[in-house]
Amino acid sequence: QVQLVESGGGLVQAGGSLRLSCAASGRTFSRSTMGWFRQAPGKEREFVTVVSWSGGRTRYVDSVKGRFTISNDNANNTVYLQMNSLKPEDTAVYYCALKAETWLVPPLQPAAYDYWGQGTQVTVSS
Repeated sequence: QVQLVESGGGLVQAGGSLRLSCAASGRTFSRSTMGWFRQAPGKEREFVTVVSWSGGRTRYVDSVKGRFTISNDNANNTVYLQMNSLKPEDTAVYYCALKAETWLVPPLQPAAYDYWGQGTQVTVSS
C-alpha cells in the first residue's frame, strides 16, 4: 500500500507563488509516475502535470506551462509542484497521484493512476 500526503496549499494573491509537496510512503515503485491534478468546485478533476520517477520526462497542461514546474526528490520520495504567477483560475483542490509503472504515453486521465492523496486547497485571490 502507498500513502500520499500533500502539503503547501494556502491563500495567495494573484501573481504570487506556492510550492506544493507530495510525500510518498509505504510501498515504492522504481518505475512509477507521479502526477498532479486539480479540481475546482463544480468541475471535473483536471490533469495539471506529470513526471516520470527518474525526472527525465514531464508534461503540463497548456494553461500552466511556463508558470508551474514539477520536480521530484527520489531520496525522500517526494514530488514538488512549484506554482508561480498564480491566477484566480488556478483556485482548486490539488491532488497528487501515483501510477505504479512508467508511461509510454503521458497518463492524463485520473483513472490511469493507482493511488491518490487527500488533496490540498489552493486559493488565489484577485
